[in-house]
Formats: sequence, C-alpha cells, structure tokens
Amino acid sequence: MSIRLSFAAALLASAAPAWAATHSIEPGEGAQEALQEALILAEPGDEIVLAAGRYTLTDGLSLAVDNVTVRGAGMEGTVLDFSGQQGSGEGLLVTSDGVTLRDFALENPKGDGVKSKGADNIVYSAIRVTWTGGPDASNGAYGIYPVESTGILVTGCEVSGASDAGIYVGQSRAITVRDSVATDNVAGIEIENSRDAIVERNYVTRNTGGILVFDLPGLPVTNGGNVIVRDNLVAANNTPNFAPPGNIVAGVPRGTGIMVMANEKVWIGGNVVRDNPTAPFMVLAYTEPFDDDRYNPYPREVVIAQNNVDAGATDPDLEGGEMLLAAFGGTLPPILWDGIGADEDRHTLMATPEIGAWSLNLTQQGQSLGEAQPGPADLPAYGQPWDFGAIGAPAELEQRLGA
Repeated sequence: MSIRLSFAAALLASAAPAWAATHSIEPGEGAQEALQEALILAEPGDEIVLAAGRYTLTDGLSLAVDNVTVRGAGMEGTVLDFSGQQGSGEGLLVTSDGVTLRDFALENPKGDGVKSKGADNIVYSAIRVTWTGGPDASNGAYGIYPVESTGILVTGCEVSGASDAGIYVGQSRAITVRDSVATDNVAGIEIENSRDAIVERNYVTRNTGGILVFDLPGLPVTNGGNVIVRDNLVAANNTPNFAPPGNIVAGVPRGTGIMVMANEKVWIGGNVVRDNPTAPFMVLAYTEPFDDDRYNPYPREVVIAQNNVDAGATDPDLEGGEMLLAAFGGTLPPILWDGIGADEDRHTLMATPEIGAWSLNLTQQGQSLGEAQPGPADLPAYGQPWDFGAIGAPAELEQRLGA
C-alpha cells in the first residue's frame, strides 16, 4: 500500500510542471490582442513570454491572475510602446498576488507605467519605464508603482521622466528597492506611508529630489517608518520641479538629496551624496493642515549615520537662498532640519558629528519658511545601529528570481 502511494505521489510531482503553460507573444499585427488575451486566460503558474521587438499598443493592459510570470527579452530588447495609447490609464495594471514582471520596457504610457494594487509578493526585475521626451508635467505620475501590498521586490529597474516619482512604493510593508536607476523624475525613489523597507545600492541622479521617505495624512494606511536607506549613490539631483500644481511633490526643492518627512525610525547610512545643491539631507515635519486623528506629522528617531557627503549646498532652491549662503560662508551644511520635534523622550534627529547641520528653528507644525530663524544645529549623536527585526522583501521573492 505504501509503495503504491509513494508511486502516485511521485507521478503527481513529476507531472506538476506540465500543468503550467507558456504563452508566447510576438510583436506585430494583433500583438496587443494576443497579449491581453494571454493575461486574461493565463492560469496560476503560467508564464507569458514576450519575444524581442517593439509592441505598438493603443490601450492599457491588465493582469488579475495569481502566480503568473511576464517575461521579456530584456529591458532594451522587448519594448511596449504606449505612445499611441488612448485614454490615460496605466500601461500595465496588476491586481493579483505572486506575480513576477521581468526583462521588458514600457515607453510613454499616458498614465502610470506599471501599477500593482493590493498585489502581495510581487517582483519587478529589470523593468524599464521611460517617457522619451524627458521631464514634462504631462508625463505619467509614477513609473513603477506598487501600492497597498505586502512583499515587494524592485531590483535592477530603470525609470526616467515621471512627473511624481520614478519608483514609488505606498501604503505597503516588507519592501526592498535595490540596484535600480532613477533619473529625470521629480522624485527618484519614494517610500510613502510604508513600513519595513530597505532602499539600497540604487543610482539616483538628475531628479528634483533623490530619495524621499514620506508619511501623509488621509490615506487608508498611515504611520510609516522602520526604513533603511543605505549604500545608494545620490548625485546631482538638480532638475527643476516639473510636477503638476497641487501635487505634494510639487513642493520638493530642486537639489534635494535624501528627504525624510513625518516618518519614524529611519536609518540613513553608507550613501554617497554629492552635488545636491539645496540639501544633501533634509528632515521635516509635514507642513500642511490636516484632519486625521491617526496621523503624526513629526519625524521621529531619524538617524543620519556615516555617509560620503560633500561640503553641503551651494545653490539652494529656498526663499532667501543668497542670504542664507552669505550667513553660512557660501555653503550650507549638509543637513537641513526644520527644527520641529514633538516628543522630548525620542530624539527627532540624530547624526554623526562629522556631518554639519543647520536648522530653520521653527517651533510648530505648519509654520511657513517666512517665520524661520536659520542657524547652526547641534544634533545629538546616535548609538549603535538598531535591530530592525524582519525588514525588506521576503526571501521567497529572492528565490523566485533565481528559479
């Protein structure tokens, strides 16, 4: 009896891979219909393989099936061209779990590039999203845009031209963004209202702001924190802000390197931060009025540890910038803090003594820059790196890439 059961189990195990189908798509006439049909009819475990070439698409695509892989022939080899897209939706919308997206590009979507919503355990690997006309307010807001998810790995991706954030992760947890390139966006990489995130080994340049860690009121998920920003190259983020008016990132000054607003427990270390002419590092309270009892507008326990940073800011995009430069001898210290803290038992901001700091010396959330009284800031030193516990994308997502 046991021999028969073992034989049956072995037979089932050997047959399991045969259940997964491969849907092969070629560029050319009918490619859009064939691709969307494959995305609809795929079964869990299936792989959709996009051959090399340029796919001319006139409508957005969507995937709502769990555990599907969409694979191209490389981010320069397989290009989904949305230049003629009708409407303003995403290039690709994913609403299912366990999806792997890898090795293809999207160009000129009318809305966001790839958006995944409520899609747990999702992998973006070697995905390129580009608006080929360069920075423009009419470009889509986000390039790579996972939101309301648990388990996100973004690795080896490239995004340029987004009118909000190139790589944006919002209202999520268990996140890793690594080894990616973000250029010519308003925000290069943004972690918003999210927890347990690692942002590491990315190259972030020619954006308005490089890496932003935000928390905003009025969203379904709030109180972000537990974020590590380490070993990134954040250089020459000096593109004038081109966000549409009213967008929250429209207020990010040109020349911002790494910015933290209203988050708790953020560790910033091991980064190379150079030629960010307003502030290599900026730590602020949320500036606008709000009506959300769950929301804490203040940064708490932000650490700027050892980083390779230049002397500071030489061309600040701030009101009274010339007078500020004169007051500080021609260069603003690398750390800009608004001076606002709400909890005397938890330091708002700690830093290594080797990195100079200055403060706006504001005293209340919501004060304007016109009320600032700038001066040097003497920040407390930090202790040993914290034990963050479980943080970053689950190991299963890493293993999936090696399969």
